Amino acid sequence: MNRHVDLISERQVAKEAIFRLVEAHLRYERFDGTMSDELVRISFERGDSAAVVLHDQEDDTVVFVEQFRYPTLKTGTGWMLELPAGIIQTSQSGEGEVTVRRELLEETGYEAGALTHVFTFYLSPGASSERLFLYYGSLRTTRSIAPGGGVRNEGEDIRTVFMRLDDALSKIGTGEIADAKSIIALQWLRLSSLSGQFMHLKAPEGSQSDDGSGAGQNASRRTDGDGHSKGKSPRRRRRIPPTTRSVGP
Repeated sequence: MNRHVDLISERQVAKEAIFRLVEAHLRYERFDGTMSDELVRISFERGDSAAVVLHDQEDDTVVFVEQFRYPTLKTGTGWMLELPAGIIQTSQSGEGEVTVRRELLEETGYEAGALTHVFTFYLSPGASSERLFLYYGSLRTTRSIAPGGGVRNEGEDIRTVFMRLDDALSKIGTGEIADAKSIIALQWLRLSSLSGQFMHLKAPEGSQSDDGSGAGQNASRRTDGDGHSKGKSPRRRRRIPPTTRSVGP
């Protein structure tokens, strides 16, 4: 049931780069049907964002990025292990998918096959209007198609990390993964894997080559941590040991 909100006024009280603080004067309908007194509320506005669980189903690995996050420096190390994500730049339909594909290439150099929208959620509804659109995608190729590492002229320095799902879930317990969107996504992926919900997204064997040409008989390749390529036959995939593997600076 939608209750009534009487929005009396709104004004922007601060703005810096893409971030805004908006002050609202309002009254809202209480559960007993009466209206509240006039209240003042502040909302932090930065737009919506999108993230992707990029998953190698055969190796059961997930692609993460590691980067410096200033707001976590006071209470943590400043570096975060998280899923690739970015800010949605327009309100057009399908922009969430456009965003995650762009961020995947910029941050990791890898790309996804078909993307599935999992769900959308608020990150901090008591303080911010931001919603996050979460997507799932299977790793389209075992070789990167772009340098990755982030946009250097924006101060980004990003490392790509491949991690088994079990290892990633264990890092939630140790605090090594402390990013909310990543925790939510990993728990969803584990539940989905147990029920087999995402298996219908798996691309047919041999349907996609490394270069995206559709020549499925080409041998697949994946770069190791030193940036060297490893050739493979079409029907064999490298098994990642139960540790993490990093690519990038």
